[in-house]
Amino acid sequence: MATKSICLYFQVHQPDRLRLYRFFDIGADDHYFDDFENSAIVRRIASRCYLPMNRVIADLIKANGKKFKVTFSISGTAIEQFKRFAPEVMESFKALAETGCVEFLAETYSHSLASLSSPAEFKDQVKLHAQTIEAEFGVKPKAFRNTELIYSDHIGEMVAAMGYRTMLTEGAKHVLGWKSPNYVYSNPLNEKLHLLLKNSALSDDIAFRFSNRAWGEWPLTADKYAGWIAEALEKDDIVNLFMDYETFGEHQKADSGIFEFFKALPAEVAKYKNIAFCTASEATKKHAAVAELNVPFPISWADEERDTSAWLGNELQNEAFNKVCALETKVRKSGDAALMQTFRRLQESDHLYYMCTKFFSDGAVHSYFNPYDTPYEAFINYMNVLSDFEIRVDNHTKKK
Repeated sequence: MATKSICLYFQVHQPDRLRLYRFFDIGADDHYFDDFENSAIVRRIASRCYLPMNRVIADLIKANGKKFKVTFSISGTAIEQFKRFAPEVMESFKALAETGCVEFLAETYSHSLASLSSPAEFKDQVKLHAQTIEAEFGVKPKAFRNTELIYSDHIGEMVAAMGYRTMLTEGAKHVLGWKSPNYVYSNPLNEKLHLLLKNSALSDDIAFRFSNRAWGEWPLTADKYAGWIAEALEKDDIVNLFMDYETFGEHQKADSGIFEFFKALPAEVAKYKNIAFCTASEATKKHAAVAELNVPFPISWADEERDTSAWLGNELQNEAFNKVCALETKVRKSGDAALMQTFRRLQESDHLYYMCTKFFSDGAVHSYFNPYDTPYEAFINYMNVLSDFEIRVDNHTKKK
């Protein structure tokens, strides 16, 4: 049995983008979401990434059997959009589930920041998402990843209380200090929860640097990369390669050679007899926690700071976040399923991400994903929608 492990994890998420919603629409129009744009983007990424990459993984599993395994998290909002706009994507993920070589994680249904605001909403979304994964793929999630890998000791304690024993997060340098991310750690408030930490350097070599011709290591070949993994595992236990699934074919275009690189990787890794691929849950069964990891303040995998400032780093974001969170009590009291669904769609962290004002080292990343010209436009549009939504909630309450 191989003694060292590689855990490949891919995040799959698509937000519900808002249409242009003007001040004069408030109280007159409850059509908030841009279905045309959402459909176009999902179908574009399906053709560039989801469908071809799922075929690549299916072929690798067929060729390697149980020796090749991957882990996915697919947000509830992505599942809804796949079912509406690209049902063939759902079928291809279901086919992967049937191989037994793919693990699907639990998470917040709406890719929200509920873990930072409302334990009740956080728990409800996780429960709803787990039920959805089991209904769609026939597997009950055993491991957990929070939105954008956001984690703290307290969040981990809540996750452990929900019965999960494995959680993914970022191997943030300011948390690890001298420690290596290439081990399993445990939550200090509940030692039953084991943590897998992203190896940022190796993950970002693929996710961000692969097609950069100015990068000193370009071109990145599968044999070179497998050698880096083997070197990292000479002393350590596990390398966790965590990235957006859209890395393949969308962020790193097909003509960069990204698909060929990934097709060749398992064979190159196989040359190192002591290294094996495993899923997230398998990793924490195979490798014991070496120590507790103290994370008193939330971390994430975003930007250089690896904190929550990508979503809550300025006054616009905090005002918007506080306003949507303040509606929770009213929405719950309404008892209306449609209002709750809209409320959760409005909680998607992407709405806050578009308001980010970090235009320096991380500016290119934020602008790539942003449908707005400025953070202020994103804020105004979102707050207009929230204003109308609050009116709808109040009117429903009055009718009861």
